[in-house]
Amino acid sequence: MDYDDELLEKHSVVISGHQTSVTLEKIFWLELKKIAKEEGKSIKSLITEIDEQRRTNLSSAIRVFILKRLKE
Repeated sequence: MDYDDELLEKHSVVISGHQTSVTLEKIFWLELKKIAKEEGKSIKSLITEIDEQRRTNLSSAIRVFILKRLKE
């Protein structure tokens, strides 16, 4: 793992008509993009799906989603 993988990146996204920002480590953004591409979805639509199912803050929900996906 590269040092850069641990750096936090903040991205703005519009979910359900409101703009929010999500902060994740670079390695999670890269994996989220990969999953979205595999599923033929945009990052925005994938984050929206995660947002609709979450029970915690959005950044944590995305990390858990990615971890579960990698464990499949």
